[in-house]
Amino acid sequence: MLALIAAGVFGFALLLDLLNTDFGAPDLFNWNTLVLIGLFLLALYLGGVGSGPRSGTGTGGGRRYFGRRPGRG
Repeated sequence: MLALIAAGVFGFALLLDLLNTDFGAPDLFNWNTLVLIGLFLLALYLGGVGSGPRSGTGTGGGRRYFGRRPGRG
């Protein structure tokens, strides 16, 4: 979800840059600020924030085995 928001912010920053406008607020909607917001959201996404629970979908938790599973010769 955060990656989609970051993509939207990057797209909005590109649109502002292409149209060469600042909507009357040059300190709020400038190119550098929007790129930094997008990079911040992308870093949060890559850091695992907002990714939801990591348990399997509908599997009921349970134990995960990362090596040899018990009972298998």
